[in-house]
Amino acid sequence: MKSKNLYIIDASSLIELERHNPIDVYPSVWASLRSLIQKGFLISHKEVYKEIKKKDSKLYNWAKNQKGFFKEITKDQIEIVREILAKYPSIVKADRPNGADAFVIALAVEITRRKQKILFPVKKIVVTEEKERGNQVRIPFICKKDYNIECIYVIDMFRTEGLRF
Repeated sequence: MKSKNLYIIDASSLIELERHNPIDVYPSVWASLRSLIQKGFLISHKEVYKEIKKKDSKLYNWAKNQKGFFKEITKDQIEIVREILAKYPSIVKADRPNGADAFVIALAVEITRRKQKILFPVKKIVVTEEKERGNQVRIPFICKKDYNIECIYVIDMFRTEGLRF
């Protein structure tokens, strides 16, 4: 696994992955995620952690053991989230008031805007199970339309990384 990508994963991908590949039944899937995390190729946001904490105890137990995986809110992210909410207020839903989606996008944008100090370019990709549906305001729509950031499903991340289980 020699990635040239940095993946920023949304709660939807982690929740769906655990639903279809339970941690206790498919440990190799979750070991591969841990490996990506440890190598610095897979990150998420603290707001995703909060969303997971509310939904699933097995996934939450796994998540709380992933050191450095969930990134903290920064001033830059707050500004980007304000930008997103000003243009797309419907990204925050009444049933999910924490706004993890906006922070996933903000984290990807913040990292994309940073100057790279490495020899080869690292592509930043958002991993989400949300589907692009016309002009519906969802993660893939905002990433593509406003920030030129690619979005893929978790299964595509595994394929891109050459992971087999």
